This record gives sequence, structure tokens and C-alpha cells, in this order.
Amino acid sequence: MKFQDIKLYQIIFFLLSIACMVMIFRFSCENSEKSTDTSGNVTDYVVEYTVSDYEELSPAEQSSIYAKIDHIVRKTAHFTIFTALGFLTSCAAGKRKLLSKSSAFVLAICFLYACSDEIHQFFVPGRACRPLDVLIDTSGSLTGILISVLCMTICSAIIRKIYKKNEAGSP
Repeated sequence: MKFQDIKLYQIIFFLLSIACMVMIFRFSCENSEKSTDTSGNVTDYVVEYTVSDYEELSPAEQSSIYAKIDHIVRKTAHFTIFTALGFLTSCAAGKRKLLSKSSAFVLAICFLYACSDEIHQFFVPGRACRPLDVLIDTSGSLTGILISVLCMTICSAIIRKIYKKNEAGSP
């Protein structure tokens, strides 16, 4: 691909990919206390709206339920933010087939960023480097790539249909 072949939307998505990486890095800089506070707000909301009898449960039951929901919230956050990264990075790579070198390259970038993110967390107080999180992050990235390729395929089909309709209607 030559520089002149790069489209404006690819540059925009590249910049958005960098912004997403910066956001991930900033979240990973949070020590365990700050990270717990961040996810705790979401966990509190989920507990409040999904466990109707939470206040009537024993403290041990509450703690168990809260820990389970907090774990799901944290892993969902990993998956979701890397889905966004996969989507943005994939859009920056441009239109292509799902099974292509470009798609594999995008997934490799996301995987390497997930690895670097976990290594970074190893050096943050109270945080840990978890290989399972790399797997969750990479799965999220793959999901984002799938969504982007599907969106680009649908948009291309719509644009082709509009173009053919306009071409047929012109004298």
C-alpha cells in the first residue's frame, strides 16, 4: 500500500486507535485501590439492579455475590475496551477480507498490545500480570475485527448499490 492509497477515514481510525491505546494505558496505570474504585462503581450498579434481595442476605453471601459480579465486570471491561481497539485498528487497516494478512496483522498488533498492557500492570502497585487477561483482550480484539469487517462489507455493498442506481438513472 502506497501513502497516496491511504484514505482520510483510515488516518482518523489510526488516530482513534492510538487514543484507545492511551486510554488502556491510563487505566492500567491505576493502582489496585483506584482500579477497584473504578470497577466498584459499575459493580455497585449491577448488584443494585440484578440482586433484588441483596440487603436481606448475610454479609458472607453479599461478599460472595459482590466478588463474583465484580470479577465479571472487570473481565467484561477488558473484553470491551479491546473490542473497541480491535474495531478501530481494523478500520484503520482499510477494507479487506476477514481471512487476510492485513486482518492477521491487526490481530497481532492487538495481541502484542494486550501482552504489553499486562506486563505494564505487573509494575503497578497491587496489580498483576495475568495471561488469562491477554486471552480475554485478544478475544475482544478479534470480536472488534469481525464487527469492523462486517460493517465495512455492508457499507461497501450499500455504496455499490447506490452508485449503480445513480449510474442507471443518469442519461
